[in-house]
Amino acid sequence: MAYIRQRITIINISKPSESNINKELQWIGNSLGLFNMRDKDKSRFRLFIELLKSAKQNSPISSDELVEKLGITRGTVIHHLNKLMESGLVIHQRRRYILRVDSLASLIEEVEKDFERTFDIIIEVAKDVDDKMKD
Repeated sequence: MAYIRQRITIINISKPSESNINKELQWIGNSLGLFNMRDKDKSRFRLFIELLKSAKQNSPISSDELVEKLGITRGTVIHHLNKLMESGLVIHQRRRYILRVDSLASLIEEVEKDFERTFDIIIEVAKDVDDKMKD
């Protein structure tokens, strides 16, 4: 059986007290474990925003376009794209990248479904282990 590796991280942190789109987007990303303290210039956050914009327009974006828009190195862009693909949020299509769905709410719903599918498998294996331990 082949396993698809996807990292799903949920961090329970307090919602921002004020209504501010940047703080809310940052909170969503932090809650999903997308952004970390090492990312001092918030390049992954900015890259995520560009991907969200391109998804809204249904227009995949290349890594070269991201380098140009964000003013960061190609290596940094590729590193962050790989992390976002590992999380299951971004897909790679013909040398271009896009969020797997076209809205932020839909993206969160997809993460929830991924999470539920993963837990269903874990529960199934746990039951199998419990049965084997009865013998």
